[in-house]
Amino acid sequence: MALKKQNTHHKKKVALIGCGLIGQSWAVTFLSSGWSVSLFDPVEGIVETAKEKIMANLSNLQNHGLVEDCTVLKSLDRIHLSQSLSEAVKECTYIQESGPEDLDIKKEITHKIDKVTPVNIPIASSTSGIPTSAYAANIPGNYRCVVAHPINPPHLIPAVEIVPAPFTKETIKETVKEIILSIGKEPLELKKETPGFVVNRLQGALLKEAFNLIKNNISSAEDIDKAISHGLGLRWSFMGPFQTIHLNAPEGIKGYVERYGTMYSEMFQGSDASWSELVEDGLDAELLKLYSLDEYGKHEEQRNKKLIQLLIHKIQSEKSD
Repeated sequence: MALKKQNTHHKKKVALIGCGLIGQSWAVTFLSSGWSVSLFDPVEGIVETAKEKIMANLSNLQNHGLVEDCTVLKSLDRIHLSQSLSEAVKECTYIQESGPEDLDIKKEITHKIDKVTPVNIPIASSTSGIPTSAYAANIPGNYRCVVAHPINPPHLIPAVEIVPAPFTKETIKETVKEIILSIGKEPLELKKETPGFVVNRLQGALLKEAFNLIKNNISSAEDIDKAISHGLGLRWSFMGPFQTIHLNAPEGIKGYVERYGTMYSEMFQGSDASWSELVEDGLDAELLKLYSLDEYGKHEEQRNKKLIQLLIHKIQSEKSD
């Protein structure tokens, strides 16, 4: 079952700066939607390795029927390996930076991109939680800087957070949103900046309670994970938390809050857990026993396979509606 047809009325070229796991995954997304990609990474040899992994991921999608059979072959001619930043951005209509999650590095690389990129070309960052105003405030072209934060791995998960700074031009934000939509992703627009954005703040809230449950010896890490993968996560995958509780009471969300609001209020009056102490006190050992780092590749492959299967199921469900 192929992915839904994308809006490819005008083929474009994207520069992907930083070719680690996120940059590679972005490349798969753009290539499968008919774009050309220009790859650049300051570390020698990374772009060559990235190309191999990109093609492997595309082949994997093809084997599962998520891209057309001709996509992998055609993609070979649309991958450009660049030797410099200026070469990478040449003739590109969009820049996606996926460098290390380090403020100083973000400032430096964004300044360099801005210097060699024609005006009005959007410069988006894949940062997981650093606001644009923190790394681009003093850049001459800061008006065209914005966060476009994907969820790992980007080629399998649709959501992309679009987070403009106060100085980001509205036209730039709208252009980035249009691009994200054109490659089959779901843009999540934030009205204003906040550290961690939305996805990681929601994840952080759940992790905060998960660590508290470990601290208070309520449950094991394995069973807490099962509570999501075999419980809440199944509904959230299709509805999200608000729609879920809205449908959990005949009166909708109002009725749900009336019934359970007091329970939640009383539930969260305890102190926060110290995460680092809990890791040292046995949580790390428990997780390593369950998921050995020696088998990281196997666990990653299993994750991606399950995500592919879920994606296929969701596509089939949407077509049957």
